[in-house]
Amino acid sequence: MVAPRAAWKGFLKVGSVTCGVKIIGATSEASRIHFKILNRKDGLPVKSAYVDEATGEAVDAEDQVKGFEIDTDDYVRIEPDEIKKLKLTSAHTLEVGEFVELGDIDTRYLEKPYYLIPADGAAAEAFEVIRKAMEKKKVAARSCVVLYQRGREVLIQPFGKGMLLTELRSDSEVISEQSVFKEIKKVEYDSDLTEIASLLIEKKVTRFDPSKFEDTYEDALIAMIEAKRKGEAPPKSAPRPKENLVNLAEILRKSLAQEGSGSRKGKATAFKTRSA
Repeated sequence: MVAPRAAWKGFLKVGSVTCGVKIIGATSEASRIHFKILNRKDGLPVKSAYVDEATGEAVDAEDQVKGFEIDTDDYVRIEPDEIKKLKLTSAHTLEVGEFVELGDIDTRYLEKPYYLIPADGAAAEAFEVIRKAMEKKKVAARSCVVLYQRGREVLIQPFGKGMLLTELRSDSEVISEQSVFKEIKKVEYDSDLTEIASLLIEKKVTRFDPSKFEDTYEDALIAMIEAKRKGEAPPKSAPRPKENLVNLAEILRKSLAQEGSGSRKGKATAFKTRSA
């Protein structure tokens, strides 16, 4: 198996300690279904192209240039070489500005993961000392990096023998929960229902195992494509579930019974007697 290519090479800097590191993508979309756009008339693939808004004619790649709109139809042109000449420390160095406790990390801000590893044997010792110290203190490092010609805030934390570097969303990209949760009204409910629901949850607790994840949408696409390839009828769509909360207590007890109540059966029965 060919080793994945590094998306970035540079240095990790913590205080006066600097070591060479590499950033390697931790995810892949190679196994996902990808569609091509076809011309409905002849069934051949079509290509996307940039066209001039005034003439409607395609513009060749060498004639394209980035532009930032400062007023209506008034642009500042930015050449590729001008972007490359920007002197940013984050273009070549992951300088750690601060550490945060792992428990304080708000997962809403976590976006895309990468692996962070030593660049070579000379960097291995310093990298391992930093990684081990972070692991001992249960902290993650906050830094920033220029990746794919864009500055990105990142979080770095120990992960196995290396580290995990995760792109962070900016605060402006995350919608405040207050703006959404304000629509939720306070409700009164029987505390016994929470106990029964807790027993139901207890029966379904397991280890976090991504190998068991199923992409039911992707599976349905594959089944549909295979059926069309064979000239067969497409699979039937799954029926929409119906809300069944007329008697929540009875539904919870039924769900618990289906899961099997085991040694806690007596407690569940007691709830049923008390609330009957």
